[in-house]
Amino acid sequence: MNPEQLISQKVKEAIVSLYGVDPESNLVQTQATRKEFEGDITAVMFPLLKISKKSPEQTGVDIGNYINANCPDVENFNVVKGFLNIKLSWKYWLNVFSVIAASEDFGQQPESGKTVMVEFSSPNTNKPLHLGHIRNNLLGWSVAKVLEANGHKVLKVNLVNDRGIHICKSMIAWQKLANGESPASSDIKGDHLVGKYYVAFNNLLKKQIEELKAKGISEDEAEKSAPILKEAQEMLVKWEDGDNDVVSLWKMMNAWVYEGFEKTYKRMGVSFEKTYYESETYLLGKALVQEGLKKGVFYQKEDGSVWCDLTPDGLDEKLLLRADGTSVYMTQDLGTAHQRFSEYNLNEHIYVVGNEQNYHFQVLKLLLKKLGFDWAENLYHLSYGMVELPEGKMKSREGTVVDADDLIENMVNTARETSLELGKLENMSPEEQNYVFEILGLGALKYFIIKVDPKKTMLFDPKESIDFNGNTGPFIQYTHARIMSILRKAGEMNITSEMSRNELSPKEIEIIKILNLFPEKIREAGKEHSPAIIANYAYDLAKEFNQFYHEVSILKEESAKARSQRLVLINSIAQVLRKAMGILGITLPDRM
Repeated sequence: MNPEQLISQKVKEAIVSLYGVDPESNLVQTQATRKEFEGDITAVMFPLLKISKKSPEQTGVDIGNYINANCPDVENFNVVKGFLNIKLSWKYWLNVFSVIAASEDFGQQPESGKTVMVEFSSPNTNKPLHLGHIRNNLLGWSVAKVLEANGHKVLKVNLVNDRGIHICKSMIAWQKLANGESPASSDIKGDHLVGKYYVAFNNLLKKQIEELKAKGISEDEAEKSAPILKEAQEMLVKWEDGDNDVVSLWKMMNAWVYEGFEKTYKRMGVSFEKTYYESETYLLGKALVQEGLKKGVFYQKEDGSVWCDLTPDGLDEKLLLRADGTSVYMTQDLGTAHQRFSEYNLNEHIYVVGNEQNYHFQVLKLLLKKLGFDWAENLYHLSYGMVELPEGKMKSREGTVVDADDLIENMVNTARETSLELGKLENMSPEEQNYVFEILGLGALKYFIIKVDPKKTMLFDPKESIDFNGNTGPFIQYTHARIMSILRKAGEMNITSEMSRNELSPKEIEIIKILNLFPEKIREAGKEHSPAIIANYAYDLAKEFNQFYHEVSILKEESAKARSQRLVLINSIAQVLRKAMGILGITLPDRM
């Protein structure tokens, strides 16, 4: 029973005993006491005045006196206006601490019986992963881990957009310009090589548009009639018709990209239980569109294109099949959603996709409902904001995109430079140093991105993210290393680590209170689909430990009992930090 539950129960008992009324649960309101007041849990008196028929202050005094006399876990209380602030005894917090220290799976929620699918990454095969993909992947991974910590069975899936006009553009440019260039011949990572030709296509397209405009053709018409764009459109039709040469080129270039993606995923620490490919699913969507036509849910225009009129729902008309019979993203998403709910008994399907696609997922859910699928209610769009940089564009190999591989390498190099400047890691071998630089750089990147509420647009500052003193990954990593150093020294000094039932100091109680919040934070993060809650909790815990470290003696404590118990406490802090940061995909080093 957590502190709020304990006090809520005692407030109910007090009301029954004092006023002869069994109150409805919603009338008993408790919360953590605000820091400016003395106490641990505050009970709000105002909803109870109709029962007590007394002032808020007198009601608080009556209930406080009853609880103080009948609950040995309560040390004292005070009343501020209509708020009853209750302070729990150090013995209560010692019992809480004993449970935390003895629990190997502290924070982990029991199995829920629910199955949740989390789709994230979803790259196109015409370019490498970029900064936006980094936020997407890190959010998707950590949301999946949060849900696992909440006892759900979680399936992490990727949908690769491996077909469509975008990849045809790279293919056309490669045919025209590459002279057979490959990753092996050029020593360029496969996804970067294909991205190079996507940029080249757009450069050729711009040139042709300018040439047509010079002949007096309007810009809109020039964009539609540019010869190279028509070639790409014709190639897409050939691909859907199964043209052998086009399919062969498509397979070769996509294989280059997949190999490149896998290297980036591995370095980020991201993996999937299953990968879907649009090339294998888009026909499923076409079949659903045909069913919708038969049912009268969709309609066909004279040019052969298929639409759904959503104006009665306050939206617009939505294209589902082009006049040439080719599908659009919505077609494929209808098919994959249907496929997944047929394959798995999903309680929730989460799409981790940027907020520029809010309308798309609003329409997807509505279309599936119109097709008669009740499970459409279980679709959830985790809409996240864009990532911005303070200095605009970072160095990139592809056009103006902030490349994921470049950014990760930049972060590791920044970690190296910062650590060496501060004189850290001097006693390590080069191999050990490189390992720590890697986990520091990735820890800084992951934490800085994940600590921001997913719904918010964020400003990513690489230099700020690597700071060892702020709300950063390296600060928490360094805190963990400091704790492990103390535990190693204790071992060298033959100091045992055990519960001694020694009286707790106020600082120790503050840490135990934060530790005790971990299960609640797990539940809150799962409910809100927000790993930022876990990130900021880990920072609060690390910050509290550092204050404790500077104010309270641990190894030099004269009392052997207090010393042993404090080692248990800091070990519990380290364990919870590892669990919390593990949810974010961040490794905590034992030495720094």
